[in-house]
Amino acid sequence: MNIGKSQLNIFLSNPGFICGAGDSSDTAHFIKNITSGSREGIQKINCDLVGEEGVKSFYVGRISDEKLKPTGDKFDARVLQILDFSLSFIEPTVKKAIEKYGAKRIGICLGTCDNGSELSFLGHRDFFTKGAFPTGYELKTQGVDYPAVYARRKLGTGGITLAFSTACSSSASAIIKAKELIQSGICDAVIAGGIDVTGYAVLLGFDQLGAISHEMTNPFSKNRNGINVGEGACFFVLAKDDLDGTGIQLAGTGESSDANHMTAPLADGTGAKQAMESALKDAGLSPADIDYINLHGTGTHLNDSMEGKGVDLVFGDYKVAVSSTKPMTGHTLGAAGSLELAECFYAIQEQKLPVHVWDGIQDDEIPTLNIVTVKNADEITGKRAIKCCMSNSFAFGGCNASLVIKKA
Repeated sequence: MNIGKSQLNIFLSNPGFICGAGDSSDTAHFIKNITSGSREGIQKINCDLVGEEGVKSFYVGRISDEKLKPTGDKFDARVLQILDFSLSFIEPTVKKAIEKYGAKRIGICLGTCDNGSELSFLGHRDFFTKGAFPTGYELKTQGVDYPAVYARRKLGTGGITLAFSTACSSSASAIIKAKELIQSGICDAVIAGGIDVTGYAVLLGFDQLGAISHEMTNPFSKNRNGINVGEGACFFVLAKDDLDGTGIQLAGTGESSDANHMTAPLADGTGAKQAMESALKDAGLSPADIDYINLHGTGTHLNDSMEGKGVDLVFGDYKVAVSSTKPMTGHTLGAAGSLELAECFYAIQEQKLPVHVWDGIQDDEIPTLNIVTVKNADEITGKRAIKCCMSNSFAFGGCNASLVIKKA
């Protein structure tokens, strides 16, 4: 029998994650980095496969190669090694869920922008230089579902398995669908999150779009000029029972679609506003109930401008605490929604706010926000306990998503 969503709480497990700023093997180190503004995970790398253009340099949220191990998969790409690392930390909780509900009642919702770009880049380089793809190259490695299929095989689940590719809101979309699957009675628990990898194809593609900053990203500043791409993965087990005893619930979700432009959002912030208001309504909360917002905050001119306007439209005179953590992690693309939800998770659990790293120069075209910095973080948390957090993800094509979590 299906249970209405008003009667059913959705609980979050502890996350399994990895990114340039840290990972689940040492959560204290990760929390320290995002609450102190450390950018130790951002590295400068050279891309030397750009033909006549020569070498280009990029600042990237990079995972140490030492963290990753072969998976044994036929197509053992970096994206699978990153995925395998993050899933290993939620594997004990998945086993609990299988024992409690049965494997067929456990689903997977995985978001990613990557479709085998690492293998595809190398395969096409051979094709254009040698006239043929390398031996063993298969098109299926470019399927967006390949990481989801790998996750199902690794974790031994037997329920519905779905892949989402809504650009930078992919893992937020996956988490929203996971909630709906549980509320509808299709699943009792769902592994949900996202994965993305930083490769030459990704870096060069965003560079051609004019979205890359060749300096450290500077979100919401008047001087901002683009993103620093990052790689990472983050997954939760969402369930109708509190399997890990975290007491943290996915309280509300909201989505909207600008359908304004292939890459540009609605400039007035109304698309973002609709997603945030839908999430608040779904959670049964008012704007004043939100203690912190993890902004999408990419550092591009259009995104930061419209998000600032959207937050101001929803929250008005209530200056909710906000920050973007992408200066520490890089923009992890399809993994950003779930990784930044993990940052909200730890904000509630540890009562410490992630900080915003920027030059502090206000853009007069953006409403003034209550930005959390190293200097004011203690003052903000001293005035108000962190019980409810919102995480925003705004993607190409106007795919907007907002997630709200709270302590039960």
